[in-house]
Amino acid sequence: MAAVDSFHLLYREISRSCGGYLETLAVVGALYTASRAVILLRDCCVLVRVHFLPRMIPGRKLRQTYGDWAVVYGASEPVAQAYAEELAQHGLSIIFVTYGRCNIADFVANLSQSHGVETILVHADLGWDKAASKVVVEALRGKDVGFLVNCVDEACTSPRELVEISEQRLMEVTANNVVGATLLTRLVLPGMLERGRGAVVNISSAPCCMPTPGRVMLSAATGYLDQFSRALHLEYSARGIFAQSLLPFQVASSSQRPASSTEGWLAPTPQVYVRHAISTLGVSNRTTGYWPHTLLVGTQHLFHTNTCFMDYL
Repeated sequence: MAAVDSFHLLYREISRSCGGYLETLAVVGALYTASRAVILLRDCCVLVRVHFLPRMIPGRKLRQTYGDWAVVYGASEPVAQAYAEELAQHGLSIIFVTYGRCNIADFVANLSQSHGVETILVHADLGWDKAASKVVVEALRGKDVGFLVNCVDEACTSPRELVEISEQRLMEVTANNVVGATLLTRLVLPGMLERGRGAVVNISSAPCCMPTPGRVMLSAATGYLDQFSRALHLEYSARGIFAQSLLPFQVASSSQRPASSTEGWLAPTPQVYVRHAISTLGVSNRTTGYWPHTLLVGTQHLFHTNTCFMDYL
């Protein structure tokens, strides 16, 4: 009994001497909880505005908004092909620009037949061959190009340390994802600016915001495309050009894993991903493009202080 009385006496003494501090800590805790709640509420509102409201509104006529033709670079990538197919469903004709030894002639022919649109296939190693730009310029001549889609090379997603990657491969990744995408944008932009409308969509990857070991080249290449998109939007949005950076997490077709084992809610097929992503066009210039991936970003934002995640949904 004496021990119990001593404990209560000690507790009263501590409460009396620390009462002011406890009240301060309670206020601090309440403010922190309120700030987290405000952030959560804001992110939920943005999630609805970016990913749900546009899909509830009747479909926009992309041809009238942006133009009759689209250019797709990195067309051998599944996500790029899915984006091209979605644009073709909206009636846009497509110019496919491929590099290396990619052969997508069958896909291009099937797309033209299935959707009744014109398609042009151009092989141009823009990152290596100075004369390649002339081939692209000739393909663009006289066409109302309102779309440019640049897609990161998924071959650089395989987990490998930097010292394990050959010098030739490093040059290829840089040439295709940095030089090629930048040069093609430079070739397409003058026509868009002349008409006062257009969209540049750069599809990269969320790892640019969270670099990890074994993903050095992926983080670097996607980071460049992300910053390139943001700078383009700041520079040309006032002149009618909408530049968008798409930063998806896992897509089922990714070369990192077999599609059959990853397809699902958090790893959509390219077709499902693109249907969601294209609805954010003109709404958000930097987004995951897919609302479950945005939930992952919101989780990062809620519990971590990674500032790279804080300005896109």
